[in-house]
Amino acid sequence: MDWIAQITEINKHINNFVWGPVMLVFIVGVGIYFTCGTKFFQLSRFPLWVRNTLGLLFKRKQAEKGAVTPFQAFTTAMAATAGTGNLVGVATALTLGGPGAMFWMWVSGFFGMMTKYAEIVLAIRYRERNAQNDWVGGPMYYIQKGMGKRFHWLALLFSVFGALCAFGIGNMTQINSIVGTSEAMLRDLHVIAPGDDTFVFKAAMGIGLAFFVMLVIMGGIRRIGEATEKLVPFIGILNIIGCIVAICLKADALGEAFGSIFRAAFQTKAISGGVLGYTLTQAIRFGIARGVFTNEAGLGSAPIAHAAADTDHPVRQGMWGVFEVFADTLVMCTLSGLVILTSGAFQGAEGLNGAALTSAAFKASFGVFGSVFLAFSVLIFAYCTTLSWSLYGQRCFEYLFKGKGIRVYRLVFSLAVFVAAIMKLELAWDIADTLNGLMAIPNLVALIALSPVVYSLTRSFFTQEKESA
Repeated sequence: MDWIAQITEINKHINNFVWGPVMLVFIVGVGIYFTCGTKFFQLSRFPLWVRNTLGLLFKRKQAEKGAVTPFQAFTTAMAATAGTGNLVGVATALTLGGPGAMFWMWVSGFFGMMTKYAEIVLAIRYRERNAQNDWVGGPMYYIQKGMGKRFHWLALLFSVFGALCAFGIGNMTQINSIVGTSEAMLRDLHVIAPGDDTFVFKAAMGIGLAFFVMLVIMGGIRRIGEATEKLVPFIGILNIIGCIVAICLKADALGEAFGSIFRAAFQTKAISGGVLGYTLTQAIRFGIARGVFTNEAGLGSAPIAHAAADTDHPVRQGMWGVFEVFADTLVMCTLSGLVILTSGAFQGAEGLNGAALTSAAFKASFGVFGSVFLAFSVLIFAYCTTLSWSLYGQRCFEYLFKGKGIRVYRLVFSLAVFVAAIMKLELAWDIADTLNGLMAIPNLVALIALSPVVYSLTRSFFTQEKESA
């Protein structure tokens, strides 16, 4: 149909802007701004934020009514970031930008640590109680309350983008990844033969996934937090161990893998390798873009989850944001990238991209078990991402409609899980990807406008800590 082609073309142009060089420079620039403004907090305060995050993992805490523990808020936000982007997104970055994309992913992660810190500090500072007495917050609240009524339209814009793209980025793409990798695993195990009709399999998975998504999200933020605090550490540690083992099995290629990353990071001449030739421009663009896509620093999604944390100071919860980007991009994405680069799959990757390249890399180390490992990892990661994005979409919907129709939103979100399992909706996913990027614009404007608040709260925290010492 002509109208579908027109929409596709329009979306393509908008997407090229929101995930293009200008916006990526803006996103990283905000991270640099907060890094300098906080005197390189992620480095100078490294022992402090490690002590206030990793150091508290095994200390159990009960949250007050209408809130979740700081750790549950972290795992809810981490569930959205540590998803298929860590496994599939890294492969896409390497395919399109070459090994040098890993270096620029590290750059985006380093500065993104402070962008997310600022988002969370503002989310706690401007949060409020809703009709159910739950803590709610995020960009729409700190735009409205921090920047004033004149910018209410900016808060509404963010909420519209967030409520809609939750169905694509946070639902349909995640569910489709689960079904796709599970189907590929069964083919590798010869359970499904080439040419077999898999509709019944997809429908059965869709029904099961929709049921388990609905089971959790109908219980609200508390139940989502309880689910993610169990699943995210489990699958995160399992994935890290799996990656380390795969890298160790190919340890002789590790030196060359790092060498290729640093050589290609500044390569100005197009050379062959992977699926495409790549240049410095491609390495920077796709490294930063995939880095932002996976850690979500600057998009404004994570502070929605952190706003519900039971914490005594915005800065204390902000440290979880620093740790979140560190764990997601600098640890998990790095390990996934090294698995691909050491496996040999990247060098012979003609025709492979995304999940197929990642699967080939794990199979190079573990044989057919690599396909099982990837399918299981994607299942848990993507399921947790879906839970978190249901919260993000719900909070945006709640802001737009003053708390009305929340149960309807949850029901429709759960039904979309089934639809995503049985249908291919490429255009819907592309539009959702664009909306995801558009979320960043009002959020980044607010971060710059409210940066004095972030700096003031940071100074007050350390003054308070010094006085209590």
